[in-house]
Amino acid sequence: MKIPFLQAWRGAGTIAGGLPETKAGGFVTLTAEGRARWTARSYAALAREGFMRNPVAHRAVRMIAEAAAAVPWLVYEGEDELADDAVMGLLARPNARMGGNEFFEALYGHLQISGNAFVEGVRIGGRLRELHLLRPDRVRVIEGRDGWPEAYEYRAGAHVRRYPTADGGGDGAAFGGTAADGVPAGAGAGAGAGAAVLHLRLFHPLDDHLGFAPLEAASVALDLSNAAAHWNKALLDNSARPSGALVYQPKDGGNLSPDQYDRLKAELEEGYSGPARAGRPMLLEGGLDWKAMGLSPREMDFVEAKNGAARDIALAFGVPPMLIGIPGDATYANYQEANRAFWRLTVLPLIFRTASALSGFLSEGRAAPLRLAPDLDQVAGLAAERGELWARVGAAAFLSDEEKRRAVGY
Repeated sequence: MKIPFLQAWRGAGTIAGGLPETKAGGFVTLTAEGRARWTARSYAALAREGFMRNPVAHRAVRMIAEAAAAVPWLVYEGEDELADDAVMGLLARPNARMGGNEFFEALYGHLQISGNAFVEGVRIGGRLRELHLLRPDRVRVIEGRDGWPEAYEYRAGAHVRRYPTADGGGDGAAFGGTAADGVPAGAGAGAGAGAAVLHLRLFHPLDDHLGFAPLEAASVALDLSNAAAHWNKALLDNSARPSGALVYQPKDGGNLSPDQYDRLKAELEEGYSGPARAGRPMLLEGGLDWKAMGLSPREMDFVEAKNGAARDIALAFGVPPMLIGIPGDATYANYQEANRAFWRLTVLPLIFRTASALSGFLSEGRAAPLRLAPDLDQVAGLAAERGELWARVGAAAFLSDEEKRRAVGY
């Protein structure tokens, strides 16, 4: 038997079923505290509200990912540069579905949105043949008794795969072993194939195993930017002003009847609301008077609020606002200086972090360890700095040719 909430709470009245009547005074107060609503911190929510709906976050992620992915790699074994090694072919074409630029662009995008990137390496006959990216929100870190990751679990629909780790991966990259379920891992893997997982993560002060995404740090500014855009859109849909007040002032006093009120409300909604009806003159009768209400220019100025939120988003990603076209930021003297700061402070540290992790991952099973390094001489954004370096080294007569080559990264 269902008991009405208020009646059951107060205990008032006699309810069918034998509950005695009691006279108890009291009242119920239902309140709803006004709080700001923020975007959830999950990977899917940040991807939708940030990368897919906010132009500033979208552009910042793409600028970082595309710039870093465009830098070519150099592979060294000891002091020798490997020009035709299989590793170079693997970096140029990680798998049958993705080229090198596309693969690394997605990897860097995962790091910016999730703070984590997971690379699955497919080995056939003990040789690394393919690299695949695992979507971060589908990967779960399984802790062992000692608190270190003992496996990575990847779930895609009803399919679940587990990759046991070889060690704790305390230096920012963890490596997995052969797939525990025995299912061939990755596209194109055949008999005898094994899989390993490389976990790249950004620094997180409160999590031992997962990284902290720049987009999550910018989530408050992201919500402010999106809310300002939605507000401006709603304001434009309403003729860039709030509505007005329709005042009823009959000569003989009195109020509108319920039927008159409903008819008048329906006529206003059907005939005068929406952008297509903006500016349409009103025909009033029977003591009705329209009192227009408008916003002051200061109240309508959401541009500065949006620019402030946009600067915070760009700051979280490490992208100079000047490069995204956000006005009001004069930190850098010119566009060229801002672009050089973007490469030095944001793109290059991300590339060196990735190179360090991939060097160890690709070295497994080889007689000598590999070292990956970006070919900075091929980066157009660093051409001026590299030219200055070459000029200084070339003018150093006290250096031998071999020392000059090492000084410029060869």
